[in-house]
Amino acid sequence: MFGDKITQISVVSIPMRVAFRGLRHREALIFRGTERWAEFSPFIEYRDEEAARWLASAISFANEPLPKLNRTKIGINATLPALPISELKKTLERFGEFQTLKLKIAEAGQSLAADLERIHYLAEHYPNVRLRLDANGALSVAMAKQLVMQLTEFNIDYLEQPVSSIAEMVELRRFIAEMNLNILIAADELIRKAEDPLLVSQQKAADVVMLKVQPLGGIASALRISEQAGLPTVVSSALETSIGISQGLYLAASLEELNYDCGLGTLNLLEGDVCERPLIPENGFLEVREVEPSTRLLSEFAADPARTSWWLERLERCHRLLEA
Repeated sequence: MFGDKITQISVVSIPMRVAFRGLRHREALIFRGTERWAEFSPFIEYRDEEAARWLASAISFANEPLPKLNRTKIGINATLPALPISELKKTLERFGEFQTLKLKIAEAGQSLAADLERIHYLAEHYPNVRLRLDANGALSVAMAKQLVMQLTEFNIDYLEQPVSSIAEMVELRRFIAEMNLNILIAADELIRKAEDPLLVSQQKAADVVMLKVQPLGGIASALRISEQAGLPTVVSSALETSIGISQGLYLAASLEELNYDCGLGTLNLLEGDVCERPLIPENGFLEVREVEPSTRLLSEFAADPARTSWWLERLERCHRLLEA
């Protein structure tokens, strides 16, 4: 069915160090194409129509030439789930040195007060680090306005996807301008989940665009979006193994301009990886390179037969959608 574009398929399930997006394990389908290995790992709840874009990305990376590179290493931010204060330092130690830190906020069951407590702690204990706050669209406009008024004392890089719609993002940016606040707004879900990913820039709903290569259908597609949006770009991972992160690194390395650290250091949130030389940041940077999975690690983290069957069926359905 797949020819030589999708071969040597393995499905893995890797435990998370801490719960992230409600996940305790990260599942991914790894395969070999004509050129290199690739990863297909849309989150389980995504419908096939959305997941098919992730497959298009993986197929293109596995079977097409690599893009022209404008840099060979990428600055990387550390990433923190909404953990208790007592666990923040220990979790950050895994990232080594970093200049930028991304904190998840507005998690289900968490309060704005708890988020602010974590922000205060991080600002006090990491005073030279720039903070990014990612709400995944979970705030109301009223709560987002309340939050930005309390961020003026902190070294904030940007507030990522604070609210869920373009109209709400526009309203929040207008409020920030009226209050003369020095806070930037980044768009994520409104780009990677949108029918038209350029509406965010056309409607002036963000200052920064977040690009995740799998949801956007591949490197070439993501590069077009970045160029046409005309806004500063940050490349982030979708909680992938080193195979998927490698593709994100090639995207970041091929951008004409890259003035922000990228969110490609999320392997530190997993208990393991499929590669013997995993893509873990050193001194706040990642080298741009191809990676290959290890037979031993593919076996160690192999998903059980039921989950493997589920992923293989999903692969076939999404492939049929792409062919259609």
